Amino acid sequence: MQRQSILRGAFFIVASELSFAFSAAIIKFTSTSLPNESIVFFRNFFGLAILIPLVFRAEANILKTDCLHLHLLRSGVGMGAMYAFFYALGQISLGDSMLIKSTIPLIIPFISAVWLQEKITSRIIIAGALGFLGVFLILEPNGDNNWANLVALASSFMAAVAFVTVRKLSATEPPLRIVAYFAIFGLTISSVPMIANWQTPTISQYIMLIGIGLTTTIGQLLLTRGYQNAPASSVGIFTYTSVPFGTFLGWLVWHELLDTNSIFGAMLIVLAGWVILRTKAVQNQSNS
Repeated sequence: MQRQSILRGAFFIVASELSFAFSAAIIKFTSTSLPNESIVFFRNFFGLAILIPLVFRAEANILKTDCLHLHLLRSGVGMGAMYAFFYALGQISLGDSMLIKSTIPLIIPFISAVWLQEKITSRIIIAGALGFLGVFLILEPNGDNNWANLVALASSFMAAVAFVTVRKLSATEPPLRIVAYFAIFGLTISSVPMIANWQTPTISQYIMLIGIGLTTTIGQLLLTRGYQNAPASSVGIFTYTSVPFGTFLGWLVWHELLDTNSIFGAMLIVLAGWVILRTKAVQNQSNS
């Protein structure tokens, strides 16, 4: 039964990463004709539209919170990560974008150690150094794209802060409240730059924007289902399947190929992620 649960969890995780890779590909394609501000706004607009029926069906006090400051922090850094990642998608290859995004699990333990006083072992430190050696290989200066690579890395740092904030919120807040506040604040924040740089989408662009909202939402639902079936220590490594998915889509649509440095960097990042996941699993077993 345990093996079946892990297999189901792995299946949902892989399916979610495929959905996220499709979302990233649609964002990259749409960014050639629509400004980043519009893409981010409509991503939040369609996300909130999907959530509204769930919020109305929930209990009356679903939005009552004593942690508004944490919701604001999560929304602020989360939106910063979204703007930065969407920008990077339009500038660098899809494979490299997904590679740099996959550094988020490497950053989270260090932020958790500082903010939540979670234990950080020498193995995690060594794994983090190994992972960022992989990042260095990917970020090797290569002309105009180096700035976009750094923006993508900044996105990973902000996303890691957002994830740790969610962990902090999860101690007292239900998942729907956390997601709802992010959607509300995200739509509010993104509406300002969108209005300042408004460009009316065409019908085909609206279809693309709806596609971004759908694939992202489906990916989030599948990811949640995956972690409901099996612990992160068992199936978390499958989140790295977004790299081959993104690389394949980049090759298929834009004829992009990872260079040798990116391939070696990917190997180091995945190895580091696996070490951190296994170390966290051992820590959780010893604490239970």
